[in-house]
Amino acid sequence: MSLVIGVTGGIGSGKTSVTDYFASLGIVVVDADQAARVVVEPGQPALEAIAQRYDGILHPEDGSLNRRKLREIIFANDDEKVWLEQLLHPLIREQIISELKASESPYTILVSPLMIETDQHLLTNRILVVDAPEDIQIARTINRDSMTEAQTRSIIAKQATREERKSRADDLVDNSQSLEQLYQQLDKLHQLYLHLAEPA
Repeated sequence: MSLVIGVTGGIGSGKTSVTDYFASLGIVVVDADQAARVVVEPGQPALEAIAQRYDGILHPEDGSLNRRKLREIIFANDDEKVWLEQLLHPLIREQIISELKASESPYTILVSPLMIETDQHLLTNRILVVDAPEDIQIARTINRDSMTEAQTRSIIAKQATREERKSRADDLVDNSQSLEQLYQQLDKLHQLYLHLAEPA
């Protein structure tokens, strides 16, 4: 497997802006959220297990998972959250590993909002933390996801704190300013990662 850079940050910190930029430079991006979607697609064993546990959790028109309904269940009940994580985390990990192995770029990005909270950080060689002040995170999330401030704060409270993430970072980018300033930081990191990815 090539050099793997883990990208993480709180909700609304701008992880997508970061990974889109790396992708524009020809770097393969493996997205843990996307892997989490793959393992609950119709026909996958995990979706059948979820459907057996929760009545009416599938969209009737296509049999896909009603994510909003599931999110409401697990945010309201820690036991259900634990059950779901025990079901999904090993499957998500397998999916991520297979995508990392298939990557052919000089280094590979693994992006995950829960990199530090789960064992996904063990799949990386370095961790890049995307940081932004909490008020910016909240404003971006409300604009993007049509969520309330209370819902956004509840998600932030369940994630690692900014300080915890920063303490685990090998690299840190500040995403509180313009995209241009973000890209300048990422260009420097891209050169560093290309250098680190070179055979010894």
